[in-house]
Amino acid sequence: MIGKTDAPDQEIMRWAQQHDYVVFTHDLDFGTILAMTNADGPSVIQVRTQNVHPSHLGLLVISALNQFETWLKSGALITVDETSARARILPMRP
Repeated sequence: MIGKTDAPDQEIMRWAQQHDYVVFTHDLDFGTILAMTNADGPSVIQVRTQNVHPSHLGLLVISALNQFETWLKSGALITVDETSARARILPMRP
């Protein structure tokens, strides 16, 4: 983690975009920000599970990183849940 834990989502997104980082989150607001702003980055991995313990998420997230590595480099919203991982290329179009 980098920066203040209570930083506004927009500030986190701006910092990640400027430094070529991927946002990893359990917060659905980041996907909403991408959709509402039609942004082309930064890439976001959002986890949609109740159990966010690393021992539970580890293999799910590593699998998604391997599967969507190229997409993450170009800009994508990756959603990981208990059974699957999905990707949407940025910017998101309706």
